[in-house]
Amino acid sequence: MSLHSPLSGSVKSRFGGSGKARSKFFAFIAIGSAVPFLLSTFAASVTVGSGNLTFGQGSQQAVACDPQVFVAMGQEWKSAPTQTDSTNGFFRVKSVTVSNVDLVACQNTKLRIRLIDSTGKEIQLGGIQDATVLQMAIPSTDGQVSSSDPAVLGLGYLTGDGGVISGIMNAAISLSTVGTSVYDGSNLSANSADVTFYLDPTKNTVNIDGQNVGRVTVEAVNNPKPSS
Repeated sequence: MSLHSPLSGSVKSRFGGSGKARSKFFAFIAIGSAVPFLLSTFAASVTVGSGNLTFGQGSQQAVACDPQVFVAMGQEWKSAPTQTDSTNGFFRVKSVTVSNVDLVACQNTKLRIRLIDSTGKEIQLGGIQDATVLQMAIPSTDGQVSSSDPAVLGLGYLTGDGGVISGIMNAAISLSTVGTSVYDGSNLSANSADVTFYLDPTKNTVNIDGQNVGRVTVEAVNNPKPSS
């Protein structure tokens, strides 16, 4: 018997935009699950500046540094046995992957992810209080290569309004330019890379039940080079 979780599907969103708008942009991808554990259907809304576009399954254009990116969520079973049910557990949110990222075009850009519950509240992503955003910085170089070094990729926690939070990091990250894409199995490269945020590889601290997730957002923000 196969188990159907609220994360058993993925959402595709297409982004395109003019150079005029690339200096500063916000692109959000929302993922909603209609019937947890029985059937997963997904819709999405994209917020661009002060405008909002809502659409069903499929794709939609918005403003970003890359004309087409995809988002996929990873899951795994978390065992939580009780005295009355040794098979008890839930599907935990393992990862969020942003695929087909053009790392050259998206230099000087930071990517942020958030998980939002069904009431609209941001879900804590780390063991630190108010850590509701995970952020990474795309390296500023044309010679983009794979890396899982959190320092090189600037992995960190933020508050919901963008404040930096210091403390123990539970998350991990992987930027992949070789191999195949998590999203669709296509070949990876510097112009079509995977960026995967792992919420807590140890499973010791961050174990978010997938059916409590109402939306997921991926945000791209300008990250200019420091002046010399």
